[in-house]
Amino acid sequence: MASTPLHRVAVLVLDGAKPLDVGIPAQVFSNRQSMPYEVRVCGPRVGRISGGDGLAYAVDHGLEALQWAQTVFVPGYRFPADTPPPADVVAALARAHERGVRIAAISTGAFALAAAGLLDGRRATTHWHYTRVLRDRYPGVDVDEDVLFVDAGSVLTSAGAASGIDLCLHIVRQDHGVALSNHVARRLVSAPYRSGGQAQYVPRSVPEPLGDVFAATREWALRHLADPLTLEVLARNARVSPRTFSRRFAEDTGYTPMQWVLRARVDLARELLERSDLSIDQVAERAGLGSDANLRTHFRRILGTSPTEYRRTFQD
Repeated sequence: MASTPLHRVAVLVLDGAKPLDVGIPAQVFSNRQSMPYEVRVCGPRVGRISGGDGLAYAVDHGLEALQWAQTVFVPGYRFPADTPPPADVVAALARAHERGVRIAAISTGAFALAAAGLLDGRRATTHWHYTRVLRDRYPGVDVDEDVLFVDAGSVLTSAGAASGIDLCLHIVRQDHGVALSNHVARRLVSAPYRSGGQAQYVPRSVPEPLGDVFAATREWALRHLADPLTLEVLARNARVSPRTFSRRFAEDTGYTPMQWVLRARVDLARELLERSDLSIDQVAERAGLGSDANLRTHFRRILGTSPTEYRRTFQD
């Protein structure tokens, strides 16, 4: 990993920036031995930027950091409906996008992207409190209020602060594979499976807490992916009926239990392909997917590629 060129990430702090929204990408992508990224926090100007929630930021870089960056994050900021971003910020974002820079917004940062015209004709999301405002103010944006984040290629948006973690994990997974993404999730003590895989979204409903017994069952399942895992087996481990387990599991995760198991198995297969020399048959067996044909079928359907092509991408 040390020989991998560092990917340059700029976090653009606007007036009223929310602390969590700023801190998430700054922490996720901060350079360390395991992370091939370099972060610069910047603002419309060098110096003190007044943030939200009683905090302020001492910013060492101005908008020139967007010329340096390969990925730009725009954290959410307070009162986006009443506070348009500065014209020079809008212009800098538009120029960065024209150069091919990846632009990502957390929460209400989507309003700055919309002001720069980057969301026109694209699907996007923002904090649930502002989805209607975003739709009304920028009718050219296809606002989706039922997702955690949206990957529209070179432009990405996420809902509230916590979904910014999902977005960051998705970007790490996209850049360097599921193994590094899972490593980051463990470091953050965050769930690695909330991003929706290739579908890039999950329902954002807020269910009743399932309690430790369901969390324990998910952890147990991750350790036994090579074993036969049926709804009945999972429900028995959770000590509830299959019907109750299926209903409450779907409320919590947005997936049926077996959809979740399949996705976890595919992610395990991805990690094995990235980090081992196991044959395709061996990967399929260890991931609980049975045969190489079954593994290829799921890879083609979910990832749009073959296991061999996927391995070549991360081992070349």
